[in-house]
Order: sequence, then structure tokens, then C-alpha cells
Amino acid sequence: MSIMLFEPKDVAQQLEFDRVIALLVREALTPVAAEVLSSLTPATDFGEIDLRLREAREFKLALEKNDRFPLTAYADVRPELKMLSIPDYTLETVSFQRILGILHTMRDILRFFSGVKKEIYPQLYHVVRALEYDEVLHTAILKVFDEKGDIRPDASPDLQRIRREMQHRLRDLDARFRQLVQEYRQKGWLSDNPESFRNNRRVLSVPAEHKRKIRGIIHDESDTGKTVFIEPEGVIEINNDLFNLEQEERREIFRILKVLSATIRPYAGRIRQYLMALVQYDVIHAKARVALAMRAQMPILKETPLIGIRKGYHPLLYLKNKALNRKTVPFELKLDSRDHILILSGPNAGGKSVTMKTVGLLQMMVQSGLLVPCHEASTFGIFQQIFADIGDQQSLEDDLSTYSSRLRNARVFLEKANPQTLVLIDEMGSGTDPRPGGAIAESILQNLHRKGVYAVITTHYSNLKVFAFRNPGILNANMHFDKDTLSPTYTLHVGRPGSSYAFEIASKSGLPKPVIDYARKRTGSETAVDDILIELQREKQELEERLSDARTKQESLDKLLRTYEAMHQDLELKRKRLKLDQRELELQRKARAGQEVEKLIRELKGANSIEKAREAALRIRAEQSEQAKAVDEAYSAVIQLEAGKAGPAARPLQAGDYVRMRNGDASGKINRVEGQKAFVAMGQLEVKVALRDLVLIPGPVLPARSVSKTDLQRAAAFDQKIDLRGMSREEAMQTLEKFVDQALLSSVSNLHILHGKGDGVLRRMVREKLREYGGHIAQVYHPEQASGGNGVTMVDLF
Repeated sequence: MSIMLFEPKDVAQQLEFDRVIALLVREALTPVAAEVLSSLTPATDFGEIDLRLREAREFKLALEKNDRFPLTAYADVRPELKMLSIPDYTLETVSFQRILGILHTMRDILRFFSGVKKEIYPQLYHVVRALEYDEVLHTAILKVFDEKGDIRPDASPDLQRIRREMQHRLRDLDARFRQLVQEYRQKGWLSDNPESFRNNRRVLSVPAEHKRKIRGIIHDESDTGKTVFIEPEGVIEINNDLFNLEQEERREIFRILKVLSATIRPYAGRIRQYLMALVQYDVIHAKARVALAMRAQMPILKETPLIGIRKGYHPLLYLKNKALNRKTVPFELKLDSRDHILILSGPNAGGKSVTMKTVGLLQMMVQSGLLVPCHEASTFGIFQQIFADIGDQQSLEDDLSTYSSRLRNARVFLEKANPQTLVLIDEMGSGTDPRPGGAIAESILQNLHRKGVYAVITTHYSNLKVFAFRNPGILNANMHFDKDTLSPTYTLHVGRPGSSYAFEIASKSGLPKPVIDYARKRTGSETAVDDILIELQREKQELEERLSDARTKQESLDKLLRTYEAMHQDLELKRKRLKLDQRELELQRKARAGQEVEKLIRELKGANSIEKAREAALRIRAEQSEQAKAVDEAYSAVIQLEAGKAGPAARPLQAGDYVRMRNGDASGKINRVEGQKAFVAMGQLEVKVALRDLVLIPGPVLPARSVSKTDLQRAAAFDQKIDLRGMSREEAMQTLEKFVDQALLSSVSNLHILHGKGDGVLRRMVREKLREYGGHIAQVYHPEQASGGNGVTMVDLF
């Protein structure tokens, strides 16, 4: 895994990342996890960072839900595993107890994931996905040790025998000892506390003056010499037997452990895997615990450099204020490829440095796989390098002043920085004469800008604020200062520079007014530049906001226009198709009428009315011809409109295309094309259709409701007259719009609108509304006076 580069090397200390690491180490359950956490460093591999963040988020979720994850303290058994690699090496009892503890914990964790938990916590489950619990290993150890880690009495037949004999001899010893105590106590030869143990032997406490009265072995005497501890002669043999049995027990236990060591030696690798999994869970657990304390979240992670902090806090400041019951003010900041440098100004002690350090610290935490105290909608990209110049850089060892050290850092930054670098500079240009210092700082800023680095820079220099104002890609920002109370609010405002409020703060501190007035005169022009710049930045920001607003509205308007045009075209197509259906229906009626006349002619053959019947047949045939011509014209209009809707780039139809019938809404999929014919699957049927009668559609659709005979009859029954008299202007306008729309769909040719004469308001409204239908209206006029005059408007439609 690639590691982030720092310049200078102590960036972690400058940004207080080491203090965050200390919080993690305190939460570790074992020293081995603490060792891993203490060496935690930011990575640059997207996949690795994303995985670590998701693990921490899932463990934090488990803690929040009180979903107890069975992780307990465990032992570092790496020394035992190393010794197991030595042939015939025998582990001690305590070593097996430590290994058994790891097995029990791993067993509980695998049981935790036996149900739906593996789906709730997929990344945590991934840690042990490839591991299986080895029952053979567990059973082998439990044959020797019980669940508490003590050696079982029946670990072997010999051990069972030895311990049984020991129990018998202990009972004998106890009975014999009670008998002797009772006997010697009656004689007054024992102390108040008659029994004790010396050299692992049960002895009597005897006053020194009676020591020669009791036969036995003296093992010890008190510091004062007034009491001696005697093993009475009557129990020496029993104690000797017990001693021999204890030695035999130790030899048998050693033999058992030797056999057990040989048994588990092949499983050393599996035990190491269990240990590493527990260490990983321990590390994740520590991250989650710290995240809970900080109210930290997992942000959105991007592969490219980006900073989009929403409601962000400095984690250490938040914890400090939380302990003191104080509020921590969050901030929002966004740096991207367009605006990638922030110049932060404002008064001293206003929070500039804290904000800048927060940006760097949060970035380091994210790339270390740590959740961060900000809104979960925050976005963090990945940087390859972090360069920082913070605080007093004076070096006695290198004989460098603070400013010289800053210049050295700047040189290194300019040499090594690239678009994947985050640069943090506190009080840029300070430490020397303001004029040359400001000029050099501006030149450094210009070069950093050209290199495309991401940067947060704090300053008091006006020329840097002006440079940011004039150069796209650099943002001015300030830490808000309450002018009324002359106190900082610690609120970040991006978009305009800030003032140092030096004179206001000096006045509040009690400096005499003449002193402040003199200072104002000496720096009048510079203060004016700051004020003008702040005002210009405010106006620029307002204009940019208005421009953005206008663009958004224009985009919405364009979208509405496109929607309207599409709807209008669809409406026109439906109207023409309806007219085509009407013409075809009328043609069918004429054809049926012609057939009836032909039948009548045959019936009237030889009658006097035969000539009249023939005249009627000729007239019907002529009408049929006219109607067929009208059908062809309507059909051509539909084809032309659909061709225009499809666009000039429409390709020839082919097998696999989804199509719709031009005459109707039936649709289907082309199975094959033969010449100018297509075989179209429509439901369970295959229909042979001319290619010119098909329209290409994007995909399968539910069949639309076709125009039925009832629809045509309803259209034919459309009332071509409307009366608007007595309506308000708005009501009449809405009624007229619906009337004309229905008329266009019904394909009528003439409309009769009665609005009355009155003061002409409705008449003018009718004229205005009809102008909106310009492409569909052939003529608008008033009839003769006898038919209503200008109280009626007649409309001829195309």
C-alpha cells in the first residue's frame, strides 16, 4: 500500500495527527493492536482507504445499535507460535491457556456472523470470510484443559490415578493432623494458631519452650524465636508420599503438554491467522470508539483530489469543548479543480489557523481510514502529498531564523508540489518586512497556483487578497468577526476577504485614542484598499449568484420549450391520424353503400327505374373516389409528420427493431425483413406489413388504446358551436381553448363562436386566442348582420 508523502517530515505533529493516534491507542484492547495503531499513516490507494472507512463505519453502527460484537481482550501468542516451530519444544500451561482464549474469541465471532449479521456488516464479515473454525484443534486442547483453562483431572489415565491417590493421602494427612492438634493442644504445647505451612509441608506452631516435647522436623522459627514450626513425626511419611505424588504429577503434566504441543504444531499457521483477525478487529474497534466520541461519519470518497467539507469540526477541539460543555462552531469548505486555493484572512484569534489545520487533519484522518467529524455528505478526494508550514519554524540547529525556515519550506514546496498536493501555509509572508515579504509571498502564491496545487493559506497581507480577487481558481475567505462586540464568531465565510480589525481591537484593549488616530493616518491608504476589496468581492459574489440563478432559470425555460414543442408535435400527429381514421371509416361506408346499389340494380333489372339506380351508383363511385383521395392525402400527411419527428438520421428498418404501425398504435418486433415487407411479431401473431407502414420506436411498449368506432362517432358528434356569453374573460378563455383543441382532434372544418356584441371584450379575447392556433386556422370572420354580425366569430380550419 502506497504511503502519503509529507514535507517537512513532522507534518503529522504540526497538524496534531499524533494526538488522534494517541486517542486510538488508548482504546486498543491489547498492546499488539496498540502497536499497529501507533504506526498508522495515511495511504493513497483508493480501494484500501474505502475498505478501512467502511469497516470503521460498520463497527460504529454495531456500537450504536448495542449489537454486541464478541471481541474481548486476547493474548499476543506470537512468541508461543515462534517456539512451536522448534521441533519437540513443549509449551507451558499458561501458553495453552492464552491460545485457548484466542480460540474461544474466534469461535464466538464466527458464531456472530452465522446469521444475518454477515449481511448487515459485510466488511466486518470479510475479515473472517476465508477462515473456518478448526474443531480438531479446539477438541485437542479441550481434552487437556477445561473451559476455564485449567488442566482437566482426566487429561490422561495416569494423571487421573495420581490425583486420586493424592486426594486419598490428603484426607489421611488431614485426619492425622487434626488428631495431633487435639492431643498437643490439650497438653498446652501449641500456640493460639496451631497450624501453618512451611516449605510446602503442613506443620505445627509450637512455643519455643515446648519444641523438644514434640518429635518431628523443625522447618522454621519466627523472627522473634518464640515460635518454631515442627512437622510432627506422625505425618512425615504422609507428606513424603504427597511430595512424591506431586513430582509424579508434574512429570505426567509435562508429558501431556509435550504430546499436545506436537498435536497443535501443524496448526500454528491457523492460530496466527486467528490472531491477526483479532488484531484487525481490535484496530477497527478502536477507530469506531473514537468515532463515536467525535460524532464522526464516513464521507463520500473520490479517487481524484477534492475537498468538500460540510459541517466539519476540528476533532480535538470538539472533544475539548464537549468536556467543557461548550459549543464547537462547524464550517463548510469546498475546493475542486476549478477553485483549488483558499486565501483565508481575518483578525488574530479568530480561528483561521484552526480552520486551516482542521482541513489538513481531516484529510489525513480520511486517508488513514478514520471516520471524521463532519456531515456524511462531505466529500474527500485522495492526495499524494501534504506540505505544511505552520507555527514557528526557527531552527537553532541549522542556524535559521523563522523567515529563513519559511523560505526553505517554500522552495521545497515549489520544487515538489503537483496537482495531487495539499499545501497548508499559516500567516504566509510573515516574519520579515511587510513590503518585500508580501511581494515574495505573492510570487510564491502565483507559482503554486500555476502548479495546480490545492491549498489553504492564512494571511493578513492585502496584496494576497487582491491577487486572489484577480485570479480565477483562488478564493478569498474570512473568519467572521462581530463588529459590535469585537469578538470572533469562528464562522467561516467563503467568497470575500476579511479585515484584521486591528484598530477596533486596539481601541477595545484600551490604547489611547491619539495613538490609534495617528496609526490610522499612517496606514490610511492600505486600510482603504482592504475596505474596497471587501466591497468589490461582495458585489462580485452577488453578481455570480445572480448569473447562476439566471442560468438555472434559462435551462428550465429551454427544457419547458422542448417539452412544449414535443407535446405540440404529438398532438398534431394524433389529430392527423384521427382524421385518417375518419376518412377510412367514411370510405368503408361508401363502399358498403356501393355494394347495396349494385345489388339493387340486379334486383331492378328490366324495371323502369334502372337508369336512376345507375346514376346513383355512378354518384357513389365518384364519392368513393374522392374519399379515397382524401384518405391518401391524410395518410401522406401522417407519414410526412412522423418522418419529420423521426429526424433525418432515421435508418432502414431491420430484424430485431421494435416498430409501430403508422396507421394505429399496434406495435411489435421485426422477426425478419424480405424485400419491402417485414414480418412483425405482435403478441402471439406474426403479421406481414409493408416497411413504409412501420415506424421505428425505442423499445417494446404496452399497446396504446386504438381509435375505436366509438371514438370516431364521438368525434363526428362534436358540436361546432359554442356560446361564451355571460362568462368572465378568464373563464371564456379557458372554455374556448378546450373547444378549439377538441375541434382540432375531431377534424371539423368550421367553428361557430357566439360571444355577443357588448363592449367587445370577449370578441377581442377570441381573436387573441385564435392567433395562438395560427398554423391550423384558414380564416376568421364575422357572418352577415342577419346571422349575428360582429357578435359571432366564424372560424375555418385547415
